[in-house]
Amino acid sequence: MNHPDPQKLSINTATLRQQWDLRQIIEGCVRHEIRGISPWRDQVAALGLKETARLIRQHQLRVTGYCRGGMFPAVTAEQRQTRLNDNFRAVDEALELGAACLVLVVGGLPAGSKDLNGTRQQVRDGLSALLEYSRPLGMPLAIEPLHPMYAADRACVNTLKQANDLCDELGDEGLGIAVDLYHTWWDADFHREIARAGLKRLLAFHICDWLNPTQDMLEDRGMMGDGVIDIRGFRQAVEAQGYTGFHEVEIFSRLNWWTKDPDQVLLTCKARHLEHG
Repeated sequence: MNHPDPQKLSINTATLRQQWDLRQIIEGCVRHEIRGISPWRDQVAALGLKETARLIRQHQLRVTGYCRGGMFPAVTAEQRQTRLNDNFRAVDEALELGAACLVLVVGGLPAGSKDLNGTRQQVRDGLSALLEYSRPLGMPLAIEPLHPMYAADRACVNTLKQANDLCDELGDEGLGIAVDLYHTWWDADFHREIARAGLKRLLAFHICDWLNPTQDMLEDRGMMGDGVIDIRGFRQAVEAQGYTGFHEVEIFSRLNWWTKDPDQVLLTCKARHLEHG
């Protein structure tokens, strides 16, 4: 469709993390009739897992994703096991919240390392071990490719092709991709890899805009319509594969949106989603 379904709007709680706590974000989404929410683990921990789950059920919100798991690579085997154990807890938390998936930011180079291929092997091994835990429990894992500028510190999986390759290798059951346009809009293979992923692997779809110029690579994301991404075209490409899930607004914006009245931010998200999504 040309215009997005307004009922498919979801708010990633990072979008309002500087103004509101999680309880306030949940209440704000309800007040503005936004049906989807994607909370972060630190915010859930601050409110309490049980209380977060209770509020989400009470207000009949859909948890479109849980942020985040991953960060698999580490210097020692003991450190890698500690990180894997934390991922097991993240799966349990996602289940308690009724999340559609656990989003994975896989991690970058361990301290002092320059071995990118070895780091990617650690990611593959960590994913394989986590799948042994998550698959019997029925919690899908969504690999989120991050822009190559984050290969060293946040994610050495940087393209949709790399994510698809991991799904090919490890199997589709309970494993797919979180497509974040901030990280993937530049990829010349976007449409081919989305078609390769198909409906089964498309677990989440994140939207915001890329500002030109961008003043901070992490915390200067744009509101939809303020940058250079053809958000509507990419959304239509994803939905052409049969995707009927939510469109999750995730904006880190220290210089702009984190300084604004949060109710106004939510109103703007709704308007821009309809206009540009």
